[in-house]
Formats: sequence, structure tokens, C-alpha cells
Amino acid sequence: MWPKTHLIDLLGIEHPIIQAPMAGSTTVELAAAVSNAGGIGSMGYSETSVETIREDAEKIRKLTDKPFNLNFFAHDTPVSKADVIESTRERLSPFYAQAGLSEIPRDVSKPLLTFTEEKLELLLEIKPPLVSFHFGLPESSAIELLKSAGCRILCSATTTAEAIALELAGVDLIVAQGWEAGGHRGSFDVNHEDHGIGIMALVPQIADAVNIPLIAAGGIADGRGIAAAFMLGACGVQMGTAFLSCPEASVSDVHLEAIRNAKDDDTRLTRAFSGRPARARRNNYIESMAVCRDPLPDFPTMYSLSGPLMATSGETLDFRFLLYGQAAALNREMPAAELVQTLVTEARNLL
Repeated sequence: MWPKTHLIDLLGIEHPIIQAPMAGSTTVELAAAVSNAGGIGSMGYSETSVETIREDAEKIRKLTDKPFNLNFFAHDTPVSKADVIESTRERLSPFYAQAGLSEIPRDVSKPLLTFTEEKLELLLEIKPPLVSFHFGLPESSAIELLKSAGCRILCSATTTAEAIALELAGVDLIVAQGWEAGGHRGSFDVNHEDHGIGIMALVPQIADAVNIPLIAAGGIADGRGIAAAFMLGACGVQMGTAFLSCPEASVSDVHLEAIRNAKDDDTRLTRAFSGRPARARRNNYIESMAVCRDPLPDFPTMYSLSGPLMATSGETLDFRFLLYGQAAALNREMPAAELVQTLVTEARNLL
């Protein structure tokens, strides 16, 4: 039925739909529901402890016997430059005053939020069917060990050059993440917020450049997007924002209400919260910080300075880091399994 079956055949699933691993918003219930519906459910991890990841994997396996995905960040160790931290503190001073905060933190130490040897050992123990990475890959030895353990490897690419590098590194699948996608861009190198390639241009160019299965991501919200992805050269899609409106997702009332009222132009890429470009709901803080292009502390160090502001948001959009993509206005509020079936029906009718 599907024009290309590489993803389905490789993972032994029914539908070529991967629910994106959105750290903080995904739950084991959401991941299991998507997997049970014939797609691939995912869990995203940043500073989550090894113990919690192990518990999550056990819970997912109790809820489904279908394949699922565990996702991790893979990025360089942040470099703390005293002058950058100090200049950022000065830039944030007016926002701290606006929020009623008296002191900007001087301790900017943060957990590394990346793929560690401890997490590798855990994955070799629990052997999830699919392991994915964002911001690049860990050491080649880790990839070899994971593949030897039977794990399929997936990684995001935001340019053709990144996709070629991933194929050479031995990954099994590539996610072509378009400019439209919500959340953090998977770019290997941090770049300016206004640099990116849309999915319509990115997917066919990567499809022409690599010989491994390609998954399209970014701005896909319904069956039209899925059908278009296949026409562009993908053999499946990864969708994140669309699943944020499912009751199984973990989002705040403010976040859900923002998605309900979303417009095509109400998000932008920003480094003002985490230090890496991420697509989030516009607010005054994001817009004001975008005026100046001075460097900000590396990811995730920037969280140490933006965190107190986020904590003051309450029920307003001020200082809120609400991650979602450009197609959020197309979201539908329904259980995850029902959403998967709706997407499949729409796409099949078009194809």
C-alpha cells in the first residue's frame, strides 16, 4: 500500500510514522499507544537518570510488544567563557527586573545532557529496537556496539552534508529535519536562528545524496504532509507537534492552549533559553533577545541563566519556552491511536 516500504520492512511495523522523541513532553503511555497503533513511539531523554530510563523501558514493554525508540542528545561539552556569561548576565538584567527577580545566578554549571558511557551500558543491557540521536552522533565505537546488540540507529540531519556524514558513520535511518520543525534543531554545529532549509527543499536533496532510508520531519501535521513526504523521496515521517495535542502527552495547560490558538507565523527559532536554536512560541523575551547577535553561553549552560525567568511565567506566555512547529494550527485533539489511524487513512486516500 505504501509507495516505499523501507522503514516498515526494517523495523517490522505497520505504518511509516514515528512519533518524535520530545524530551519533557513524551510519556511511556504516548510512546506505547503509537507503537500499538502500528507506528513507532519514542521517548526523548536529556538529563533523565539511567534508573528512570530503565524503568521507562520496562513500562513500555509491559504496554506494548511492538518496536519503540529511545532518543539521546549527542553534542560537544559546553565551553564556559567568562566574558560571554558576563555579557549575557547584563543582557538579562532588565528581564530579571521585569520578572521581579533580584539576582542573576553566578553558578552556571549544568548537567551535560548528552550521551554518556553509563547510558551506553544501559542500552546494551535493555536493547531497545531503535536508538536515535540529536545534534550528531556519539563515538563510532558506541554506534558499533549498539548495532552489534541489535539496535537500529537513527539520527537527525538538517543539511545534505550532515546526512552524507551520517550514512558514512553507519546509521540505519536518517531523519531529514526541516526548518519548520518545532523544538531544538538537530544541527551538528550551532548556527544563527535564521539559518535553515525547509522540508520541501531538504528531503529530495538528501534523498538524492544517500542510499539509506530517509524519514521526513518538520511541518507534517496530516495525511497531506505524509503523502507529500513520500513524493519528495522519504519512506516515512517523524511527527512531533501533532502528538502534543494527544491526552497521553505531557504538556502544560498554557502550552496546550497556545497550540489551540496557533498560527503559521507565531513561532521562531531562538537560542535565548537553551543556547541552541529551537523553534518556540514567540514572546517578548524571545523577540528582544533576537535583536542582538552577541554570543550566548553554550547549550545547556544557558539554561542556568534563563531557568529562573522560566520559573516566573505562571499562566502567561512571558518567559515561556513553548516548543512546537509551524503546522501546529492543523493539530487535532484525539487519543494517539486514533490520531495514527486518522493520519494513515488520510495519507492512503491521497496516495
